[in-house]
Amino acid sequence: MHAFFKDTDFQFAVEGVLGSTYGRAADVGEVLTTIDRIPNRSARAWVEQWAATADRIAGEAGAAEAAGHVRTAAARWLRASSYYSEAADKADATGGYADLWERHRAAWDRFVDLTAQSGDVAIERLEIPYEGTTLPGYFFRSRGATGARRTLVYTNGSDGSVTGAWSRGIAEALARGWNAMTYDGPGQNAALMRQHLPFRPDWENVLTPVVDHLTQRPDVDPGRIAVMGISQGGYWVPRAAAYEHRIAAAVADPGVVDVSTTMLEQLPHALVKLLDAGKREQFDRDMAWALKVSPATRTMLQWRMRPYGVTSPFDFFSAARAYALTEDQLAAIACPVLITDPEHEQFWPGQSARMAAALVCPVTVLPFTADEGADGHCEPAAAGLRGERIFDWLDEHVRA
Repeated sequence: MHAFFKDTDFQFAVEGVLGSTYGRAADVGEVLTTIDRIPNRSARAWVEQWAATADRIAGEAGAAEAAGHVRTAAARWLRASSYYSEAADKADATGGYADLWERHRAAWDRFVDLTAQSGDVAIERLEIPYEGTTLPGYFFRSRGATGARRTLVYTNGSDGSVTGAWSRGIAEALARGWNAMTYDGPGQNAALMRQHLPFRPDWENVLTPVVDHLTQRPDVDPGRIAVMGISQGGYWVPRAAAYEHRIAAAVADPGVVDVSTTMLEQLPHALVKLLDAGKREQFDRDMAWALKVSPATRTMLQWRMRPYGVTSPFDFFSAARAYALTEDQLAAIACPVLITDPEHEQFWPGQSARMAAALVCPVTVLPFTADEGADGHCEPAAAGLRGERIFDWLDEHVRA
């Protein structure tokens, strides 16, 4: 695949936003002209240029809205939301993350409102009861659909945007006659940014309230609820499915048995020994010295710690170790499970096969290859192929 950047994080992000064009959450020309203005490894330019493109498209969305072109306005707000999200992803290095995230969410909500007003899709905002508060979510169904229908629950990863939920699951589900919904769990999107709820490993305590809420709706068939987990959601969904047995089918993209491996493999052996010994002060002190010589690593660590609700590196690495599935938990999953296994998986290599080997329920491992343009974590540049294969499997296991 053509390399737009030498920096692997930049390249991965570009492949993802290009892939989202399949769901109309981006436009190729807008993407290419934006990245052409970004020097390799310049986080500041990345933020500035994606924000500039988003501002321009948002302005055009407002103009279309004022002229009464509601469908055009909705389409532009969706793309603006996607571009603001790209800007926000690297804003920690330059500041302004919260503002860019809010602009991404506001553009998304404008897309939701205009689509609900004029499109073929009915969309509702949800407030899902959760431990004395609520979790925000969105419910989508084809306008005019009657009766209780199949419903896809989309579970995001550690830093996925709500716009990504549209292009990686919701749009395809609607095209095939499913209901769809997505929600912000603890540590994700609005639950993190506005409610300050951190991640938790026991995701059954998150997904069960979501399923409870859905089963009360007359347009949802309680026996035909499927759940898709993307990125770190490939840990959360199987973890929840070990305890929540109303799920008819589950998708893990990819399978994640132990979240902490991708973090711990970055640590020198001496720091791992301090972590194992519980020497918090010495670990944080030694880590602080190491981070002084690598501002980029310091920025990344701050980014990763935030949704865990910690500021101590020791607390972060220790907390991550709790995000691991046991053999008993994997054996307790009863519903059919689809696990994607992309070639060149860069964060949790080998864990899809490891998860599949431990399951006793019906399991399908779905490979994606570089020759198909579908390699890499969550198959970023192959949204069409990915959606076709995953939803063909879902259609076979959760019948209309």
